[in-house]
Amino acid sequence: MESQPRQSLPIPGTPEYEELPQYVESPPLPFLRTIRRQELHQIVPLAETTIYDMERRGEFPRRFNLTPRCVVWDLKEVETWIEERKRQSRSGKAAPTPGPDVRQRIARPVRDPND
Repeated sequence: MESQPRQSLPIPGTPEYEELPQYVESPPLPFLRTIRRQELHQIVPLAETTIYDMERRGEFPRRFNLTPRCVVWDLKEVETWIEERKRQSRSGKAAPTPGPDVRQRIARPVRDPND
């Protein structure tokens, strides 16, 4: 079997080299970057239970399992969520977030003013 001679790339600085496309306009394959729990907490400094509750309410990107013991988040979804929160906060249109229910405190319960 005869093999085809490989075409070599033009030498940098030559006109042939300058005609080569320098950037690929669209990547050949979509690249999905996932992050694990530790990386997520470096990006989003919220408690684990807060993230879990927000996921259940549909307010945060959902995690998914790569394997039975490996949970990840789609980095693009997390970045989009952060940008949306930033945009809402800066525009003054952020939804009011309810504070904790202080009536459920055990150490310093707050009494109902109507009592």
